[in-house]
Amino acid sequence: MKKLPALILFTLLSSAHAGEAEIRQSMQSKFPNIGKLEHIVKTPYAELYEIVIDGQLLYTDEKGQYLFDGSIIETKSRLNLSDERRRKLFAINFDKLQLGLAVKKVKGNGKRRMAYFTDPNCSFCKRLEKELAKVSDVTLYVYLYPIFPNSSETVRNVLCAKDPVKAWDDLMLNSIAPAGANCETSTDKVLALGKELRVNGTPNLIFGNGTQSPGYLPAEEIEKNLNDTN
Repeated sequence: MKKLPALILFTLLSSAHAGEAEIRQSMQSKFPNIGKLEHIVKTPYAELYEIVIDGQLLYTDEKGQYLFDGSIIETKSRLNLSDERRRKLFAINFDKLQLGLAVKKVKGNGKRRMAYFTDPNCSFCKRLEKELAKVSDVTLYVYLYPIFPNSSETVRNVLCAKDPVKAWDDLMLNSIAPAGANCETSTDKVLALGKELRVNGTPNLIFGNGTQSPGYLPAEEIEKNLNDTN
């Protein structure tokens, strides 16, 4: 079987210690290179235990005989329970985001906070900007994250513009490309930060409470997350 990456585990419920011990023993015997098992937790559904392997959420049975890779969806509400867990479990300390690397945009009173990684050639990023235009009373930290082909030059032109916020809005909302410019930027540091945070695609949203939401969200969902301070 393919070697599994280093393991980090998290807390949901603290119970079934015997099951946790059995899972630990089984995993370490079957996968000697799995890494340190820091935490094993039983879920409230289907007698499953949840584990995280190098940022990936997986499930196993109480004896650690099977690994399940996928999402658990509650049929009544159609809620993706796994996505909800990922957002909580992989939350980030917002104040450690190196906010100085981002383009800062204050809307209204700016009391709420959101950061996001975005690329000028990403179609869903453009859709996100149209939704963000409907949201006020928020400070946005925009990390220009050029991962699409030919995006690096556009990002540089935006960052080197006299008013990067206006240049970005003109580009993403009105399809007005920024004028060619050249200056020293922090793009390499932004790329390094994204790699550290495992940002594998754009857009990737991070709300003030630290929860992450990879992918596009409509305005109403953005509002809901901005208002969630738990």
